Amino acid sequence: MLTLNADDVLLDCRAESWRHALDTAFDALKAADLVEDGYRQGLHDREAQSSTWLGNGIAIPHGTPASREAVRQTGVQVLQFPEGVEWHDGQRVHVLVTIAAQSDEHLDILRSLTHVLDQEGVSQQLAAATTAAEVVALLGRKVVSARLDAKTLVLNQAGQDMFDLLLAGAQRLRHLGLVDGRFVGDVLEQAPAALGHGLWLYASDTGVAEPGMSVVTPAAAIEHQGGRIKAVLCLAAQGEAGRPLADAVLSLVDALASTPAPELDEGDADAWLSLLAGEGGGVASRRVQLLNAHGLHARPAKVLVQKAREAGVAVQIRLADGGGQPVSAASLTKVIGLGARRGQELVLSARGDGAEMALEQLAEAITDGLGEHVTPLSATATATPAAMAADTLDSEVPTVPQEDEPVTAVAASPGLAVAPLYVLKTPRFDYPEHASDPAAEKARLADAIQQGADQLEALIRSTAGGEVAAILSMHQEMLDDPELAEASREGIDEGLSAEAAWWQAIDVAARAQEQLADRLLAERAADLRDVGRRVLGILCQIELPQPPDEPYLLVTDDIGPSDVARLDTQRVRGIVTARGGATAHSAILARALGIPAVVGAGAGVLQLTSGTDMLLDGDEGWVVAAPTAERRERFASRMEELEALKEKAWEARFSEARTGDGQRIEVMANLGNTAHAHDAVSRGAEGVGLLRTEFLFMAHASLPDVATQEREYREAMDALDGRPLVARTLDVGGDKPLSYWPLPQEDNPFLGLRGIRLALKRPQVLRDQFTALIKAAAGRPLRIMLPMVKDVAEFRAARAIFDEVLETLGVRHDGESLQLGVMIEVPSCALLAPSLAPEVDFFSIGTNDLTQYTLAIDRGHPELSADSDGLHPSVLRLIRMTVQAAHDHGKWVGVCGELASDRQAIPVLAGLGIDELSVSARQVPMVKARLASVTMDKARELAALSLAQPTASDVRRALEAQQ
Repeated sequence: MLTLNADDVLLDCRAESWRHALDTAFDALKAADLVEDGYRQGLHDREAQSSTWLGNGIAIPHGTPASREAVRQTGVQVLQFPEGVEWHDGQRVHVLVTIAAQSDEHLDILRSLTHVLDQEGVSQQLAAATTAAEVVALLGRKVVSARLDAKTLVLNQAGQDMFDLLLAGAQRLRHLGLVDGRFVGDVLEQAPAALGHGLWLYASDTGVAEPGMSVVTPAAAIEHQGGRIKAVLCLAAQGEAGRPLADAVLSLVDALASTPAPELDEGDADAWLSLLAGEGGGVASRRVQLLNAHGLHARPAKVLVQKAREAGVAVQIRLADGGGQPVSAASLTKVIGLGARRGQELVLSARGDGAEMALEQLAEAITDGLGEHVTPLSATATATPAAMAADTLDSEVPTVPQEDEPVTAVAASPGLAVAPLYVLKTPRFDYPEHASDPAAEKARLADAIQQGADQLEALIRSTAGGEVAAILSMHQEMLDDPELAEASREGIDEGLSAEAAWWQAIDVAARAQEQLADRLLAERAADLRDVGRRVLGILCQIELPQPPDEPYLLVTDDIGPSDVARLDTQRVRGIVTARGGATAHSAILARALGIPAVVGAGAGVLQLTSGTDMLLDGDEGWVVAAPTAERRERFASRMEELEALKEKAWEARFSEARTGDGQRIEVMANLGNTAHAHDAVSRGAEGVGLLRTEFLFMAHASLPDVATQEREYREAMDALDGRPLVARTLDVGGDKPLSYWPLPQEDNPFLGLRGIRLALKRPQVLRDQFTALIKAAAGRPLRIMLPMVKDVAEFRAARAIFDEVLETLGVRHDGESLQLGVMIEVPSCALLAPSLAPEVDFFSIGTNDLTQYTLAIDRGHPELSADSDGLHPSVLRLIRMTVQAAHDHGKWVGVCGELASDRQAIPVLAGLGIDELSVSARQVPMVKARLASVTMDKARELAALSLAQPTASDVRRALEAQQ
């Protein structure tokens, strides 16, 4: 086991940055002949995965599993930095406990240091220490754990009387090294204490090296003082360290006194340990095996603690084969202090209503790895170190991109860009970890949260609606989250400063969010951290970094709505993020602003040097740093061609959208806010093909009434000046919850209550929306469509409400100026289009959802998103079926998904018979230009060619060959 010694301490170190500190730590390890050169990169790679900051000014840097081959021998070096080092997560570090470990010995150090995290002022004492012995004394206090486990149980012991059982128990403690002969002699001279229920207790603090308790049960019935002996307890006490043993005795007595008393086999070790741990008498318990490769270290422990806090009941946790009493699963330091390793069994317990469900959810989370990739024990029982390292490498951070080396990413927003890159790094927040006045800290935090809410309100007003405003409104809701506030106050009550408590609450919640199975919801962790940094910046009075004055490509870990709201879009030529998928808010916002962007490029891009030239292709999804002159020249030629095409398209934007041979196909705009209707018209949109009305609902703290909705819708109708408006009725659920319309928790909310299913649960909401839309239109062209319809029954239910509203308003449904249709998003709806077509006025195909539901691929999945392609022949066949059914009944069909603006897909959709394309307002001119470049004969030829292909990639290759 690793231990801390004065010879391993280096005092009065200095470092300009955390990277410099890591290099200094490596030099110390190498000077001690513990590691070879390859371990330096292992330290940096491990830090890139997540911070090794532990708390109270301490970090414990160690290498990755892949770098263990560079470890010559296990050891540790402690480096003191009196002036402190700003760590990359914003914390201030005064001591590095740098570990060279050939397996998981660093967990021993982690466990031994957990006691330091609870001590106020330790960070300052470590910084001020003048001798190595002082540092070791502060860090190295032995953690004394009371021993009570399977090895201290002496079950079915042969004996004739109480003395035999006592002697067996005392000798067991002596053999384990917990006591010496003095203890044995002392208890043998005692009279036992009767605890009732056949329990007898002997206790002494004489000759005790470590506290512990043996439990001895007889193999055959033994009588004592007129009653049968159930067990003899032999307790070795040692001050406060022995308190858990006293608690265990009380738990056992309470359990045996309960009604009905538990049936207890004297030879069942698990049953005895369970009762001693307080898991009897109506307490629910659950066992689960820990599969994490590196045990229950800080990262998975944080996730477990967050889930325990969300459980609704007080959950306890212990090692099945560990020592003594369980600890609170809501305490991070206590959970880490368990020192649980891979393969060990954890016992969860709780009492009260909901306990069983809470334990089931926690056990499932542990089995799933608490956010880490895990494998069953049987799958790795014979795994070689090399194989285990290779498995770990799959999740490690990629290296810094080489010059002129393409880096593949997820295409998020179309377009090409070239400019010097600017790496936007998270500000470093320097603040005290602890504070002595909880009331003052709570007041500071409350004030900062209020200031953050005021800032968000101002940003929302400045953005004039749209996606940015909608997401910022969600940030306001996050700031109002009572659980975040409560977790922060709990941290302050435990001695943390306002800053430390707030960020702890944010970090734990964000990590839990990242572990959600639904990728869309998991990606919202970036929004949570964005909210957290806003408040933390106010508390720390941090000025945000200023970007260059010249045009640049923004490179960042992830970009939040607050960052976007501050961007100068005249200077930002493109956006590159290390994290995120196609549905992350960074991608949504880039598309809304018309800025070329790629996401999920990997952490390596964050190590690039600001000022380096970069090429960005938001159409195909790649970037190149420091391109050669030849590559840059080819890219510039592509950009020139694209710019010329854009200029020509812009000049012709007000022309009717037609194919090269005159076939009329409307090109409309998708809007997330009614305020943008005028802008859409100015870009050549022939109407609005998709108005996402849910953003109106999300912008209000309560359900907007008919008058409020009517006013918003009328603004769009007025701006369109007689052009048609296609409004989608309220589509919430999934990643768009409403705070005033709470929904039950669902395993998969995207296959649950959302769209028309949810609206039909509260028909008055749908009735009010129909009323507001029809009144706002006042006879102007209005097309209302219903989302997530699966069959004609749901359409008829909604139409019945629609007909009631028409009767009340005295308006006639003529099927021309006023239409009611459905979105084709669910495959069943496309397959049943022939039964729907006679009754609807139109179909609008939402290819985003239709594609992911048809292919069973989350289009935001970081590994699978490239395969979620709307040009897959199965999706094209569903589109063809829909068009044929609609045209057979004289109805029109539109497409309002991302496929409608895909350059390769546009001719195919035209060839399939689509009558309308609805795209982002910024893309309207280019979509019109693409239609004008192809004849219908050619479009039908390309459609037939596409339908004949077996895969989406084959479709794209075939279309590319036709260019």
